Amino acid sequence: MGFMQQLRRRWHDANTLVCVGLDPEPAKFPARFHGDADAVFGFCRAIVDATADLVCAFKPQIAHFAALGAEGALERLIAHIHANHPGVPVILDAKRGDIGSTAQHYVAEAFARYRADAVTVNPYLGRDSVQPFLDRADKGVVILCRTSNPGATDLQDLDVGGKPLYQHLAATIARDWNTHGNCLLVVGATWPRQLAELRTLVGEVPFLVPGVGAQGGDAGEVVRHGATADGTGLLISSSRAILYAGNGPDFADAARAAAQALRDEINRHR
Repeated sequence: MGFMQQLRRRWHDANTLVCVGLDPEPAKFPARFHGDADAVFGFCRAIVDATADLVCAFKPQIAHFAALGAEGALERLIAHIHANHPGVPVILDAKRGDIGSTAQHYVAEAFARYRADAVTVNPYLGRDSVQPFLDRADKGVVILCRTSNPGATDLQDLDVGGKPLYQHLAATIARDWNTHGNCLLVVGATWPRQLAELRTLVGEVPFLVPGVGAQGGDAGEVVRHGATADGTGLLISSSRAILYAGNGPDFADAARAAAQALRDEINRHR
């Protein structure tokens, strides 16, 4: 089953739009992991097992693992998700973008080495930098569009033929790049008006929406402005607010409670 089929099944069968970002920061881990050589895997596995039935996807951030020399833990974590929570897709948050053989190697990294179901990519080198990902019809290609950071306006709002660059990009992706129906757009929760504009522009192309919780985005606003007509079309991502909801022995239970609260809040607005 391809990424988009898995995602739609989670939206409907599990009744959830929550995506949990897996961004390990050992300094924030509970005391039980101090001195544990396998702490990154152990902590993330506990979060995954506590929240898997509440999510439509998991999104490990590759830099958080690579900076710790924990790429092996990331491989094992994704394998654990596939083996123990089948049907829950994994998005590798890598924001890759390059040309030629390098792009092909990034494809192999995401889909052969890590066995992710989707990957985030940066489109600003042009279509040829994204094409090797687009060619994988069974995989999701999550393309940066209107990001949640304050500096997004520096380039993404530049006027291109009478409309901002991010709208031009979104229209191009929906019209020309999404031939396999495997494209998603990253649109920050901190820009609810732009969510509405983009939903009108791209139809049912799904949005991965970071920025809820720690970055100040409002889940209700995201649903009202970004959901498709059937109340789906969104992966609303939360990382720190779920991962570090508690730091005691019951940290996994606290993470579960935070994920459930976010799911229920989102569902109230659907």
